Amino acid sequence: MNKKESPTDNSLPVAPVGFFDSGVGGLSVLQAVRRILPHENLIYFADSAHCPYGNRSGDFVRRRSLAITGFLLAQGAKAVVVACNSASEAALELLRLTFPGLEIIGVEPAVKVAQSMSKNKKIGVLGTPLTLRGGRFFRLLNDFSAGMEVYTQPVAGLVELIETGCLDDAQTTAILKKNLRPLLKKGIDTLVLGCTHYPLLKEDIASLCGPQVELIDTAEPVARQLRRRLLSTGRLNPGPGSGHIEYFSSGAVQAVNPVLRKIMADPALVVSQSSV
Repeated sequence: MNKKESPTDNSLPVAPVGFFDSGVGGLSVLQAVRRILPHENLIYFADSAHCPYGNRSGDFVRRRSLAITGFLLAQGAKAVVVACNSASEAALELLRLTFPGLEIIGVEPAVKVAQSMSKNKKIGVLGTPLTLRGGRFFRLLNDFSAGMEVYTQPVAGLVELIETGCLDDAQTTAILKKNLRPLLKKGIDTLVLGCTHYPLLKEDIASLCGPQVELIDTAEPVARQLRRRLLSTGRLNPGPGSGHIEYFSSGAVQAVNPVLRKIMADPALVVSQSSV
């Protein structure tokens, strides 16, 4: 897919959908979009030079989100998915104000879905400190936690391991066990994965939680929302054929490239360096 040279190109159905995350976690959302919208051309930006966002200040994350969204728009993006809970928490409203003509979709912990699925009304939420202390999450709890017991667990160190491709090693498992233990002791039957990195470890998390705990992430709901928005604005790519995916990173591509290849199961995948 050729890069777009004019932002007016983003009115076309063949224009790409842009995604960004602090690193590789947003690939869990991109994969869901790929399944539901196979004809769409996609651009993924991993802000690996500044990962993780979860321990950064809100101001820092807003500055990075503005810069990256501007980059994606310059590539001709017709929509941008903020595929990062921390960036959605810190920057989503600002992005929509700054880019009023651009379709911008964020992610948030799926508390509403968990409320409808929990049988014993005990829900756990794994997330980054920035997400769990944020106003958007507070409003979610106010709106959808009535009659529920919601237990939050801020996680440290897990995103950094995922960024290095450590998806199934002993250190990753140890961090998962440490953070799941207090939630499981509370008797939760539903666990919200409140960071887009965590679904990349979904099988291991499910194994540690056991069959009595339902895992919920936001990837497929976000993909369906993107489809609805593109359809309503007449910008859904009708095909034929599979769309292309381009990858960019602010980090060292020699380090990022093998991790993306592993997650996407694509040995030919190439990440381009970005100076944004």
